[in-house]
Amino acid sequence: MASKRTGPSAWAQDRLLRMLIGALLLLPYRWRVPLCGWVMSRLIAPFAGWDRRVRRNLARVLPELPAAEVARLARAVPDNVGRAVIEIYSGPEFARRAARQPIHGPGLAALDMAHAQGKPVILVTGHFGNYDASRAALMARGYRLGALYRPMNNRYFNDHYVRAITAIGAPLFPRGKEGLAGMLRHLRGGGMLALLVDVHMHAGAVLRFFGQPARTALSAAELALRYDAALVPVYAIRAENGLDFEIRVEAPIPRGTPEEMTQALNDSLEAVVRQHLDQWFWIHRRWRA
Repeated sequence: MASKRTGPSAWAQDRLLRMLIGALLLLPYRWRVPLCGWVMSRLIAPFAGWDRRVRRNLARVLPELPAAEVARLARAVPDNVGRAVIEIYSGPEFARRAARQPIHGPGLAALDMAHAQGKPVILVTGHFGNYDASRAALMARGYRLGALYRPMNNRYFNDHYVRAITAIGAPLFPRGKEGLAGMLRHLRGGGMLALLVDVHMHAGAVLRFFGQPARTALSAAELALRYDAALVPVYAIRAENGLDFEIRVEAPIPRGTPEEMTQALNDSLEAVVRQHLDQWFWIHRRWRA
């Protein structure tokens, strides 16, 4: 699916973002990451309406949260998003830092075995913490890890976004026909593939997420079944210092129907989000079923 949005408005938005990102990249890493979080939380999120969307999503699925906690999350969630954006644009510097992060969990042995035996694995995560930190950390471990990505709507922005995520690691496969053939070759060759499955999919199955109906793509489970690949949730949990991560590899999802396996993925993500509410991207329109 190619990026299609062009024109003066898209160009101007891209130029503004390029200027902001370029200015931040002039700063030392330990300063630019929290500063981008502050800019996103205090300046961009209120203008874009993200704080209101965070509040609406929380009211829908966690109405019992105290008002003070909702107010905190309305700031903390965009802050994490901002940190993730500038980390991705920090390219090799971010990748080197991610490579030093601890990796653990009940599924790590399964990944090591699959890698040793040349068997494919589908790694599934969500828009949580910084999902690219787990990709960089696992690639540094020696895994042949590719990733599927959704091209940005703004074609001007998409050009440098793809360069940024490619600098962290490759191969990358754009969602749609353009990347399908390469992605399938990678899997058939025993590679690992990283997917994000926590956004609304118009044609997805109506499953549950935080107790609410949420249309969810079944593609990760379907690929795992078709290519006899382990289906493994993985998360990069941001540390208290705001710069480092804990990479957690969960146990492989048991075989079942695509719906059963995908619901298990939703349940896994929900469990980790409940432990770290400020690290999931509550700015998405997840519940539109």
